[in-house]
Amino acid sequence: MAELAGIFLSPLLQVFFERVASRQFVDFFRRHKLDQALLNKLKMALLSVNAVFEDAEEKQVTNPNVKEWLDELKDAIYDAEDILDEIDTEAMRCKLDAEFLTTTSKVRKAFSNYLKVSFVKKIEPKIKQVLDRLEYLVRQKDDIGLKEGVQGKPSGRLPATSLVEESGICGREDDKQEIIKSLLSDDVSGNKLSVIAIIGMGGLGKTTLAQLLYNDESVKEHFDLKAWACVSDDFDVFKVTKAILEGVGSSANGDGMTLNWLQSKLKESLTGKKFLLVLDDVWNDNYMKWEALSNPFRFGAQGSRVLVTTREE
Repeated sequence: MAELAGIFLSPLLQVFFERVASRQFVDFFRRHKLDQALLNKLKMALLSVNAVFEDAEEKQVTNPNVKEWLDELKDAIYDAEDILDEIDTEAMRCKLDAEFLTTTSKVRKAFSNYLKVSFVKKIEPKIKQVLDRLEYLVRQKDDIGLKEGVQGKPSGRLPATSLVEESGICGREDDKQEIIKSLLSDDVSGNKLSVIAIIGMGGLGKTTLAQLLYNDESVKEHFDLKAWACVSDDFDVFKVTKAILEGVGSSANGDGMTLNWLQSKLKESLTGKKFLLVLDDVWNDNYMKWEALSNPFRFGAQGSRVLVTTREE
């Protein structure tokens, strides 16, 4: 995939491009004299939508038109993958035929050649059909306000706050209710503190979902204290601890503040209280930093929760 070097591919498209770049696929395409220009157009159309994919994932949460566009795109990509499956199946059939054919089996050879021609006539219109759909979606992307180059810039993201305009959110109620059950459940397997992760690639609306949960009335009533902190990719334990301390209503001002002082104050605030902490945009899995940050958390009451939004499993 040298031609794609430096391009950030959506996971949805990563497998597709890996398959069409494989030696087996390239050889099959050439051997059957399939229309290479058609395949190249298909790849270019997919790269065009890939450029706005993460922007679409982000905007679908509040824009029904973008959600419809993204659903149609995913359907087209799945259909393209189905075509690859058909090509794989035909490649396997040809391989098996080659193993059984002999110089005396002229009828079998003729039939095999007929199948090859028939397959080409069948598969190329399918590729053209998917290409037409993708090119239509490419033309639409500007009309619905999708921007290129949004992906792959974690350090440039502004920290999100806990505030959210719920009237503009659509399609997350089922996810919200499922996580609320975990937040409000008393079953934590004997542990005082339970960590719940919202995992997914950038642009899937993880932060928006966390905002909805944080501001839910049943969640507000269930916990004694709540705090929201944006962790981001640099993961500064001092800054995150300070943000949590301020979030639970304690003063974190003064000269000569140290991490030890902040964590002692946070321990005092959390001790015996059922709390909810949201750690948004977590990138770093450094064990030592997590251990340092979480030291005060263990002094909370049974049923305390830490909700994390992250791209990492």
